[in-house]
Amino acid sequence: MKRKIYKCLLTAEALACMAFCILHASLAGIFSTAMAFPFEQIGLGLRTLSLSGRVGNAAAIAIYFAVSLLPAAALPMLRKKRKLYREDGLLVLLCAVLFAVLYTMVNPGALGASAGGGAGWLVEKATLGSMVYSVICGYFILRALRLFFDGSTGKLVRYMSVMLGLLNMLFVYAVFGACFNSLLCSISALRAGNAGNEHLLGASYVFLALQFVVDALPFVFNMCIVFAAMRLLDEMHKNRYSAGTVAEAIKISKLCTSALVAIVLANICYNLLQFVFAKSLMIVNSLVQIPVFSIAFVLAALLLARLAAENKQLKDESDMFI
Repeated sequence: MKRKIYKCLLTAEALACMAFCILHASLAGIFSTAMAFPFEQIGLGLRTLSLSGRVGNAAAIAIYFAVSLLPAAALPMLRKKRKLYREDGLLVLLCAVLFAVLYTMVNPGALGASAGGGAGWLVEKATLGSMVYSVICGYFILRALRLFFDGSTGKLVRYMSVMLGLLNMLFVYAVFGACFNSLLCSISALRAGNAGNEHLLGASYVFLALQFVVDALPFVFNMCIVFAAMRLLDEMHKNRYSAGTVAEAIKISKLCTSALVAIVLANICYNLLQFVFAKSLMIVNSLVQIPVFSIAFVLAALLLARLAAENKQLKDESDMFI
């Protein structure tokens, strides 16, 4: 995938995540949880269509079966391109899961019977959605493992680039989905807890925005490192002993160091600023952030860069000896 198209895809994902968070805040009955999307909305649409009359009910049943059987429809197409493997059986399982999940989403009575209504519905919907996503993720993971073991070194480099691209999509969700949703929830809770004192909330809004920046900063740096790692892989695919490979490896090393320093300093500065302006704030959130995942990811990228540089050095020394 070309980098420009990939960046446009990430931008679209970020906008979609923000839109979902806003819709969740204003239309909680339709957009309850991210894990329930889009099954909750499909269920609501099918229920509305079914209650519109006989024709609508027939159309709803037809759509229900078509959507539920969609994964199995991919099997004949896969059979034409390659032989079927055991993991392809998960597509059949996915059909069964979709039948059950969509039926429950269409019939909220069945949902309420086990969830007890209210907040329990949200948990139940999230659980139902996670069932579908677990099967989908399991299928792609098993397919990826088969491709990894059957692939050549060149293909493994391309697969690694694809995995890094998917990892970046996860980081985009973390920033514009999880962190942005946390910001909206914090603002809503701040307003609800200070009704009548809205004119005093300016500084608190600023610090909530700063908290969003501090929370999102590790993921933003991770995205930058992913792009740098993808460029390194491109150079390694061309020639892993080239000067370009070493140059990209050095860039990653510097970026990793800067990322760790910036993450730590941002956390310290945020806490110090809260202490200074504590009297002007209606809410104080002390952060002792230990981004273990980000640190592990940064160290892994740094290790990859160091290995690339050392390989180049060993190759040069070997050529001089010969």
